[in-house]
Amino acid sequence: MLTCDYTVLSIDGDYAHLQRTDQPDEEPKLTARALLPEDIYEGCLLHYEWMQYSMIK
Repeated sequence: MLTCDYTVLSIDGDYAHLQRTDQPDEEPKLTARALLPEDIYEGCLLHYEWMQYSMIK
């Protein structure tokens, strides 16, 4: 099971570009905003676990 954290690099319409915090040299992951919490913003941190994203407060 994959568990990791992401930084929201940018929001582009219905998609967001996410960068894994533990692998900063990897290409950002393009993710549909429908899969992400509604209140995300550029620079926020997300936690991914059990196929769900949640904001890190």
